Amino acid sequence: MLIDAQFWPFVLAITLLSMTPGVDTLLVIRNTLRGGTWEGVLTSLAICCGLFVHASVSALGISLILLQSAWAFGVLKLLGAAYLIWLGIQSLLSARRGTPLPVAGVSAPSRRVSSWLSLREGFLSNVLNPKTVVFYMAFLPQFIAPSDPALLKSLWLASVHFLIANVWQIGIVLMVGRAGHWLAKGWVSRSIESLTGTVLILFGIKLALQQRP
Repeated sequence: MLIDAQFWPFVLAITLLSMTPGVDTLLVIRNTLRGGTWEGVLTSLAICCGLFVHASVSALGISLILLQSAWAFGVLKLLGAAYLIWLGIQSLLSARRGTPLPVAGVSAPSRRVSSWLSLREGFLSNVLNPKTVVFYMAFLPQFIAPSDPALLKSLWLASVHFLIANVWQIGIVLMVGRAGHWLAKGWVSRSIESLTGTVLILFGIKLALQQRP
């Protein structure tokens, strides 16, 4: 049964989780600043597409293998950390170049940002995040009854998460876009790029140093 007594508690929990600031929110804001509203929307969609990967591997038990294998979990953790650090370095380099960011069409980009880049960054930042693997492995089973088809129910719950997270993140994209005239100022955009890059690098370092759950 797709909607049962546990469905609405799941909706409440996943809504609060989606509204909690983290790497996903930071990346959506960063890419909106870099390429405009459309790039922010694409980043949000790509991030949330990663949820279906986590739901599938959780239902199939692959997450359990990752959690039980120190080597596999360590590799995933380091890949995710390296990717966040790489994104952070890119932001710092952009800030150092001093080029004002194109925000929601306020200023023209010095170079066209590939939509594929935003999709790739969003998807990989989610899929390579071991915290999401652990969360889905620990969280989803609480809302799946023994009689439910595990994969179907997991994908259904991931679909609900996909919708709620996108509504929240695209709302953030639109707010950033409306502040475009202010955010497009050179010193403001460079400051945001510097802050974003620093936080992404710190997230990556923290992830790399994190012990297995």
